[in-house]
Amino acid sequence: MTPLRRRMLEDMGIRNLAENTQLSYLRQVSAYARHCGRSPDELGPEEVRAYLAHLVDVRKLSPKSVGIATSALRFLYKVTLKRDWTVDDIPMPKKPFQLPVILSPDEVMRFLASVDSPKHRMILMTAYAAGLRVSEATRLKITDIDSQRMMLRIDQGKGHMDRYVMLSPRLLEALRGYWKIARPLTWLFPGDLPDQPITTGAVQGACKKAHRASGITKPITPHSLRHGFATHLLESGTDVRTIQLLLGHRSLATTSRYLKVATTTVCATTSPLDLLPTPVAPPPTSSPPAHF
Repeated sequence: MTPLRRRMLEDMGIRNLAENTQLSYLRQVSAYARHCGRSPDELGPEEVRAYLAHLVDVRKLSPKSVGIATSALRFLYKVTLKRDWTVDDIPMPKKPFQLPVILSPDEVMRFLASVDSPKHRMILMTAYAAGLRVSEATRLKITDIDSQRMMLRIDQGKGHMDRYVMLSPRLLEALRGYWKIARPLTWLFPGDLPDQPITTGAVQGACKKAHRASGITKPITPHSLRHGFATHLLESGTDVRTIQLLLGHRSLATTSRYLKVATTTVCATTSPLDLLPTPVAPPPTSSPPAHF
């Protein structure tokens, strides 16, 4: 291990960055060094600019992927190497704003019914019932279930934050049935090795399989269930601040995006066209297309 790599690892550890973030940053810096053929501490803003342009123009990476590389290089030069560079020396690409695709409650039921493995169905049901990230659902322990207070404890979620979420009575009943069959010891959803939790990759694979079996045309990932949790709560009248706490969002602005997809605030709003006293055009004489 080079001294620079070791120092960057120490700097990330001091700041308690998530393990996945640390691995991602190291991969990005290594790719940058290989591309330039020199150690990063010998390179400057022009080389950084040329590399980011290569990612955009040659490799055709998305703004999100380029943003990850940018964050890694910013950490390297600003924190580890302590270069007195401006923000514009390592520009962050602007990410396009995209609304999540939301499953209806009926589609959630149809999707869950298409999961063939009881363990996989249970973990995906838990992700939807509590609004969990897939990494949080996979690392649930038996001791995280508090049936007396009807809560689930999320231990060290994203950002190294603990939080509590509601424990649905319906979910508790399903979890008890699952426990009687699977008899997990420590991890609620153990992997191939009983002393290790199920991997996120295994859950994502089960999700893809169930998606194909369900016949639902909308894209579905484990995170789609978290989106559905937030949107369905909002549509049922739960306030945004409560949803923020349940999701573990640091910023209310992150949670507020669900206002843009909730039918109670969008589709239920009366169009001004419907308020006009008379039709603006004669009704059509032929039948509407079948797909309407």
